[in-house]
Amino acid sequence: QVQLAESGGGLVQAGGSLMLSCAASGRPSNSHYMGWFRQAPGKGREFVAAVGWRGDYTYYEDSVRGRFMVSKDNRDNAKTTVSLQMNSLKPEDTAVYYCGINTGGDKWYDGKEYDYWGQGTQVTVSS
Repeated sequence: QVQLAESGGGLVQAGGSLMLSCAASGRPSNSHYMGWFRQAPGKGREFVAAVGWRGDYTYYEDSVRGRFMVSKDNRDNAKTTVSLQMNSLKPEDTAVYYCGINTGGDKWYDGKEYDYWGQGTQVTVSS
């Protein structure tokens, strides 16, 4: 059973930084990417960033490119960790952030291809 657990959310002022972490126990077959998505109140879940399973390629949504950095730690064979370093935060970054594992294929930006999700962590950026 694959389980994901996010941590690191909180309240920060605009311009500040936070780092989110997601620990995944177990690895599903055909895992392609680990990704971060977010959902603001009244909005759908949107792609934020993703990293290839081997930690080689990274992808970002345009509004976070240059401010956020995603990375993956494969050193522990029993548990995989993906992090999201968020800098220069803006009030519009306020959302619940979810990590997930993509088993569907090449669409790292499409939440429908993610079969495993964490419970989410709240990020609030005050102006």
